[in-house]
Amino acid sequence: MADKDFIEQEEIFSQVLRAGRRTYFFDVRATKAEDFYLTITESKKFTHEDGSFHYKKHKIYLYKEDFQEFNEMINKATSYIIDKKGEEVISERHQKNFKKPSDDISSTTSDEAPSTESFTDVKFEDI
Repeated sequence: MADKDFIEQEEIFSQVLRAGRRTYFFDVRATKAEDFYLTITESKKFTHEDGSFHYKKHKIYLYKEDFQEFNEMINKATSYIIDKKGEEVISERHQKNFKKPSDDISSTTSDEAPSTESFTDVKFEDI
């Protein structure tokens, strides 16, 4: 019965956002003191050549004392992106035929600025 109580406690509230190969889970969980906190999990599917696949998961634990500042910072960051680049998706990296400029040596010249792609490809374990 304790296992059942634990499972019910783990599933307090949950939302799922599917985004191509990535799935984001927003789960409300309870501490031992029965206070709530949020976990945000990114799950990314990787398919092997033989058709088998595996998932890589990254998780953030967010506690109530950090909600306001986290919300302010995420709003500022997303507003900055929309203000600077608009809502249109520029890169279609999720398409199988997508090629990075660095993949095509003939399209690269010495006058080009270095790619900032690595700066925008943030992984949760980097935080």
